[in-house]
Amino acid sequence: MDNAKLTVGLAYGGKSGEHEVSLQTAFAVMNAFDYDKYEILPFYISKQGLWKIGEKLQAPFGRLEQLKLEGESADTGKALNAVFSGLDGGERVVDVMFPLLHGTNGEDGTIQGLFEMANIPYIGAGVLASAAGMDKVVMKKLFEEAGLDQCKYCYFNASTWKRKSHDLIIEVEDKLGYPVFVKPANLGSSVGISKAEGKEALIKAIETAFRYDTKVIIEEFVEARELEVSVLGNDEPEASVPGEIVSSGEYYDYAAKYIDGKSQMLIPAPVDPETADRLQELALAAFRAIEGSGITRADFFLRKSDGRILINEVNTMPGFTPFSMYPLLWRETGVSYQALLDRMIALALERYELKQGLKYDNEQ
Repeated sequence: MDNAKLTVGLAYGGKSGEHEVSLQTAFAVMNAFDYDKYEILPFYISKQGLWKIGEKLQAPFGRLEQLKLEGESADTGKALNAVFSGLDGGERVVDVMFPLLHGTNGEDGTIQGLFEMANIPYIGAGVLASAAGMDKVVMKKLFEEAGLDQCKYCYFNASTWKRKSHDLIIEVEDKLGYPVFVKPANLGSSVGISKAEGKEALIKAIETAFRYDTKVIIEEFVEARELEVSVLGNDEPEASVPGEIVSSGEYYDYAAKYIDGKSQMLIPAPVDPETADRLQELALAAFRAIEGSGITRADFFLRKSDGRILINEVNTMPGFTPFSMYPLLWRETGVSYQALLDRMIALALERYELKQGLKYDNEQ
């Protein structure tokens, strides 16, 4: 492109239990952009899944509530026409889309598939990595295939639970013991997660998790330190310094992440150089295991009993709120918030250009 500003479409909100978290992330990102370099086009998606498109911004919104574009009527067709504008050979309204959607319908490959169909560059992981990164069970199977150590787990869907809950409880008790963590298989930001110390608590935790998803995963409790590494790149990804979470609660739950702001983030993590190197190696291995691209945060347990590193999960759309680990880890590694956004956009355009060179017919 020439000296014209790049137009970045920010998609945020969403039909998800993490709607409010997405607004916080969008507000933080919007306030970090260099408006001399980029024009921002806001796309708000309501909790019902309706889209609104705003006017191009010359400066960020001053208040979080303005992100909801109250002055605009919900017009999903108008918003999607802007996304698909380049398909018929016309001029693109948006140069690159930035999905700042956490959880269902935003981080799970669905909106990434929409952008693929629209033939528009977008920031972050592709369809496969997003879907695999969202489904904790599929993710763990890919980690297993890649030879990554992880904690023991069980999983089942809602219909199986209804038919044979007694047998499943026995399986959990035999394989994992107590306490355990019960999670919806497809949700992030620690929504719907409970710790269960016994049978009654386990049943209640499973019922809670099924309010958010049709599949539940149950993991053994590991006495461990929680460490995180940010990954950035496409085919040649880089890993940040590791950081450590010291939670304000019994575990790093939704309130500890987004509300009370009291959890400590130790950046860089107080670990020896060998452990730091190993964490970075494993973060890159996890990134490759899900066929990641763009950005990902890899979360680990450092087990206190033997010092073993266990992969917990990856997050393909980590938060950018003031309390978020992903940008803080890069800042400590020498990449500022604005530089990070520049890199993410460049990676999105790089991946898009690479795919444009592929053939879609069988002509030789």
